[in-house]
Amino acid sequence: MSTETFDVAITLSPDFRVGRVDPRLFGSFLEHMGRAVHGGVFEPGHPEADDDGFRTDVLDLVRRLGTTAVRYPGGSFVSGYRWEDGVGPREHRPTRLDLAWHATETNAFGTDELMRWCRRADVEPMLAVNLGTRGVQEAVDLVEYCNHPGGTRLSDLRRAHGAEDPYDVRLWFLGNEMDGAWQIGHRPAADYGRLAAATGRAMRMVDPRIELVACGSWAPASATFATWESAVLQECYDTVDHISLHSYHDPTGRTPAAYLATAHELDLAIDAVVATADHVGAALRSPKRLQVAVDEWNVWYRSRWIDPDPDRWPQAPPLLEDTYDDLDATMVASLLVTLLRHADRVSLACLAQLVNVIAPIRTDPGGAAWRQTTFEPFARIAAAARGEVLRVEPRVATYEAEAGEVPLLDATATYDEENGAVVLVLVNRSVTSTARTRVALRGFPLATLDGARELEVAPLSWTVVDLGQRA
Repeated sequence: MSTETFDVAITLSPDFRVGRVDPRLFGSFLEHMGRAVHGGVFEPGHPEADDDGFRTDVLDLVRRLGTTAVRYPGGSFVSGYRWEDGVGPREHRPTRLDLAWHATETNAFGTDELMRWCRRADVEPMLAVNLGTRGVQEAVDLVEYCNHPGGTRLSDLRRAHGAEDPYDVRLWFLGNEMDGAWQIGHRPAADYGRLAAATGRAMRMVDPRIELVACGSWAPASATFATWESAVLQECYDTVDHISLHSYHDPTGRTPAAYLATAHELDLAIDAVVATADHVGAALRSPKRLQVAVDEWNVWYRSRWIDPDPDRWPQAPPLLEDTYDDLDATMVASLLVTLLRHADRVSLACLAQLVNVIAPIRTDPGGAAWRQTTFEPFARIAAAARGEVLRVEPRVATYEAEAGEVPLLDATATYDEENGAVVLVLVNRSVTSTARTRVALRGFPLATLDGARELEVAPLSWTVVDLGQRA
């Protein structure tokens, strides 16, 4: 154990609030990729499978994880997906080639199964539509199938498939990473923006209550980052509600401190997307203020990717089944701190992915399901962060990293006025030193909270601290 320490001072006040914690900040992502679906959440014949083929051991872990919403069915997979393949009797569903991940897709799990699975997991379904090989009509048809009460061909088809009540899907993603040259149906920014606007307007004619997410860049490292967002939003700003941002973090070739510092890159990327969106809104004289959807984020050992065998089209091959350690768990905690810190503009976030594919939950075929190290920080923070995010500016030393000067201690806090709960999340990026943190509480309505607390956070670790609540 390190005997070295560095001092941190934090002052918390209920007068300085960033924004409310949207429950969808603790969303996740389920794509037809590798064993995320087949062999992950869905494995007919498994000893723990229910009548629908859903693994109940995985469902239990998803509930314990605290996941609030799930984005489906992709990801790159959606850009070649026919939603009609995944509804109705399974024996009538076609098997197709999945061009995104060079696999064979049976379509035994689709929209109908996803909706039933979400009800059992107690999570909100969020659907992506294919704007790669398809367009306006197919997206409109899917909204009608999911959300229209009845009396039309597609809504009555849903009812014939066993869902009398509408699925009532409120949040929809207009394609995925359409700026990526590898994406099926990749197109220039202005073309995509016009298609997103036309599709979104038509979808709202079916259900005006829905929220829409436009595709941002595939990564902040993209050569067209910010210019893509600007060109897209000039076409669809007044149609959509959110612009997406993807953020993956690879520790390969980095020291632990440099790796943890990349969480600050997500801070900078959020600020850049917000600035870009606000600039477009100002130029259009729009009173609307878009939100940012960080709908893919996680630790991903991208350097370990191996291109698939071009002569084989396997069913649900194991892909990206990274094994995480305690340092990766600390990174996940810091990324969650970043997302909460931007609660005024980050409306939803999706840990990518949920099961097996760079995921906090892993499974063996026919065997056990278990938690990775990244499970615990997500579950602890999701359970604790309620109410509103407080502004936290630690007085602490910094160190130099690729993203600039980075604080040795990363921190955020939430305050739930209903029950008086104050929660502090701390992440120590130091490799050698314990963070000796003094927290001063000022102006809270409960006298028992006024005063100060001293906390210690070990090197390269995270902690969630409950500072008090109404008795």
